[in-house]
Amino acid sequence: MSKAVPLNLVHLSGLGCTQTMKTDAMDRVRQVVVTLAAVFMIIGTLFGIGVIGTRVEESSGGSLSATATLLAPAVPAFSIWSVIYVGLVAYVIWQWLPANTGSSRARRIGWLAAVSMVLNGAWLLVTQAGWLWVSVLVILALVATLGELVRRLGSDPSDRVADKIVVDGTFGLYLGWSAVATAANITATLVASGVNPGGLVAELLGVAVVAVAAGIGVVLAVVYGGRWAVAAAMAWGLSWIAVGRLAVEPESALVGGAALAAALIVLGAAALVRLRANRLAPVHVGR
Repeated sequence: MSKAVPLNLVHLSGLGCTQTMKTDAMDRVRQVVVTLAAVFMIIGTLFGIGVIGTRVEESSGGSLSATATLLAPAVPAFSIWSVIYVGLVAYVIWQWLPANTGSSRARRIGWLAAVSMVLNGAWLLVTQAGWLWVSVLVILALVATLGELVRRLGSDPSDRVADKIVVDGTFGLYLGWSAVATAANITATLVASGVNPGGLVAELLGVAVVAVAAGIGVVLAVVYGGRWAVAAAMAWGLSWIAVGRLAVEPESALVGGAALAAALIVLGAAALVRLRANRLAPVHVGR
């Protein structure tokens, strides 16, 4: 006679099978670490928005302002952080819920989520100190961490609406925006270090960087199954670079046009990947 499996040990949700194992001590440790990482990130954010420090756009000698370089997004672009932060706070709450405490998803991404939030806070603190090259290393580490986190989400899909929004949606936006922010961060650091040829050369270099960003967006679409959250965040950032160059100083129709085209390419790539996946088989693709 087969033994029934307790419902609190295994959770199946539609075609997305999210296993919930018996909670152990490491699950509690992970939950606490994730929460502390979120607190650290919030402290860093208070510095970044000027509550207890210097606003990001005013730190590092203004090198990270919306008018500092040809690759700087216009000011409204940064409002996406509000959505990401709300999502991250929701994720912290999500991972404390009994149904998620010992889930395979929580275990697979929890530590990486904590690392991403620590790196987020660290970036805000190092820019306060004007350490731009260190900030480049931090944001590269952040993108690498988020890339692996999103990969793990893809290998352990869930059909639960809360998971799609709070987990897949949040970290998809986080990765997509951070990818574009990395290009802007590196450009700002190079310009602050004296690498600023000016004129047409600077515009052509700007177009080249935008092209690389578009290429990265295509790669992310292919690797992660056309996740809309990743593509949408990248397109958002690239579109606001376009607005910044077409309507705000420093103006550059060349870079602005390239950034707009790049945004469309990234969205198109995600759409094509999803369309192809849907035609081949009714399989799970990224959200």
